Amino acid sequence: MPIDATLPYDDSNIFARILRGELPSKTVFEDDYALAFHDINPQAPLHILVIPKAAYVSWDDFSERGSDAEIAGFVRAVGKVARDAGLVAPGYRLLANVGPDSHQEVPHLHVHIFAGKPLGPMLVR
Repeated sequence: MPIDATLPYDDSNIFARILRGELPSKTVFEDDYALAFHDINPQAPLHILVIPKAAYVSWDDFSERGSDAEIAGFVRAVGKVARDAGLVAPGYRLLANVGPDSHQEVPHLHVHIFAGKPLGPMLVR
């Protein structure tokens, strides 16, 4: 169910539970600012989620309240995950949903990295 990205952070969400070690994940990268892991319901041959380690509901929340170090660290983590996976040359897609119209399902900022095949154009209907 899509969530309202204007609501306060809910620390019982699935990504908060993964960060606390309460739920497993297939980790591909971790540093002080971000955790990246394979999506359990992949929408492409390669589907990795990158989440900040701090409590931010959405990209909007993060860009408004995140420190310069957190923002730089997170953006660099997304790039490193893509580079380390060898995705730069063939290409990849980044997606961050914000709020109900975008169908954001988890109230913790996350960026999807999609790759592994030609993805075609983005279509908004």
